[in-house]
Amino acid sequence: MEYRINRRTGDRIGVIGMGTSSVCDAEEKEFAETLEYAFGQGVNYYDLATSKPNTFPAFGSAFAGVRGEVFYQVHFGAEYTRGEYGWTTDAGKIRQSVEWQLKNLKTDYIDYAFIHCIDEPSDWRRFRDGGALRYLLAMKEEGIARHIGLSSHVPAVAQEILDTGLADMLMFSINPGYDYQQGEFANGSAEERMRLYRRCEKDGVGISVMKAFSGGQLLNEKTSPFGKALTEYQCIRYALDKPGVLTVLPGVRGISDLRRILGYFSAAEEEKDYSVIATFTPQDASGKCVYCNHCQPCPAGIDVGTVNKYYDLARAGDALAADHYKNLAKTASDCIGCGHCNRRCPFRADQMARMKEIAAYFGK
Repeated sequence: MEYRINRRTGDRIGVIGMGTSSVCDAEEKEFAETLEYAFGQGVNYYDLATSKPNTFPAFGSAFAGVRGEVFYQVHFGAEYTRGEYGWTTDAGKIRQSVEWQLKNLKTDYIDYAFIHCIDEPSDWRRFRDGGALRYLLAMKEEGIARHIGLSSHVPAVAQEILDTGLADMLMFSINPGYDYQQGEFANGSAEERMRLYRRCEKDGVGISVMKAFSGGQLLNEKTSPFGKALTEYQCIRYALDKPGVLTVLPGVRGISDLRRILGYFSAAEEEKDYSVIATFTPQDASGKCVYCNHCQPCPAGIDVGTVNKYYDLARAGDALAADHYKNLAKTASDCIGCGHCNRRCPFRADQMARMKEIAAYFGK
């Protein structure tokens, strides 16, 4: 397992976590074995916006003894009191559901208490003004909710709530389809979505990624909006390369799925290379660096993707980005103008021109 730090909370989070929308359909024994295997492999971040209520007692039984070593995303608005998943902004129903979840998880605290699935401004107003936010903040004041998160599929709505400064974590749907206006949750332009990711990086708000495979559609050429299948490893790497992302949360049906997903760490770099998506990108996204590092190795030793990322973040107002850039072993000023990166870039970015621009910006 590899880990990244949430700068707002200090939590060390595995880059692959686990969603629970499918594993709840497994037999009880396999469910338990899957959780045991996940923990043994260093998976320490779990999203509990699940499909069925049996998820909660399963986690309670599996992790009660190691509760301090795992992080739970618990969603204020995911409602299970009727025996199946429901969505609500009603404060009374949220309180009832959260209390039930805590009891079945055998825990007295929540690591990340999420404002759940806010995709419309009206959803946010009801949550904010109807008592649900007041309840969430009271839970935080009491120390039961340690940190606050937000789940959304819409960049503009996420930005509005991030403006409040409440969120330490954002759960957002990131994959090549959605980022390039293909699929059910393809909300916002490529640039609008990237602005959200950069803002999270700038503000230290970690991103946990849902729907990395677009509900499996990207993995099958018959359902992929691009007419070509991507692999799980390509989708995971794509998400992890985005600014602000701490962890990707694939849903698994059982232990065999989880073993395959965790094979990401031993897979060859070629298996994770998602540069094929360059053939899918819309015109307004062409010519822009997506930090894929397909241009590597640079003859001058420059980490071209990272140099571009720090430049973009610095321009977005990230005060730390300039320091990170200046601490790189090789910077844009070391570019020798050989053209290797331009020839290799599948997204047709003019990296030679970018290196001159970046060197001038940072004054080196």
